[in-house]
Parts: sequence; C-alpha cells; structure tokens
Amino acid sequence: QVQLVESGGGLVQPGGSLRLSCTASGIRFSTYTMGWYRQSPGKQRELVASISPGSWINYGDSVKDRFTISRDNPDNTVYLQMNSLKPDDTAVYYCHARGTYIYWGQGTQVTVSS
Repeated sequence: QVQLVESGGGLVQPGGSLRLSCTASGIRFSTYTMGWYRQSPGKQRELVASISPGSWINYGDSVKDRFTISRDNPDNTVYLQMNSLKPDDTAVYYCHARGTYIYWGQGTQVTVSS
C-alpha cells in the first residue's frame, strides 16, 4: 500500500517561513520524481516544485527564489522549505510522486495571513 504523508502546514504571517515534509512508503522512493503542488479555492492545481531521482529541480515561476525543494532518499522524504511567504501562497499543498505510477498525498493546509 502506497502512502504519501505530508506534514508541516499551518498558519504563518506574511514574510514568515514554513517547511513541509512528505514521507513516502510502499514505493521505491529513489526512482520517483517527487514534487509539491498546490491548489487554492477557485484555482487549478499548480506545480510548486519537483525534484527528479537525479536531483534535477524545477520550480513554478511564482515561487522561484523563495522556495527550496530537497529530498532525503534514505528517509524516503521530500521537503519544501518556504521562505518570504505571501498571502497568495495560501493553499492546500499536495505531495506528488511520479514514476511507474502516479501518487498523491492527502494535502496539508498552508495559510499566510496577518
């Protein structure tokens, strides 16, 4: 059974930071491209960042220079460090695994508000 379990979401003030974690089980983690997507009400789900098995990284335009994705293969975990957060970053953030199959986590809420 494949599981992607996200953690680290919450409420933060504008300009603050959060770090999201996603721990995978049931897949050969090191062979999967891992990513983070987000979706806010009334908007389509969008790519935030992804990291390939060889650590090739791709960021969405709106988060470049503010967010950093990384992976720890021995711990089957992918991280998203989010700095300089803005109210527009408010969304549900989903962990994503793409390889032989595609899997999604259940999502974690990030709210940026004063």
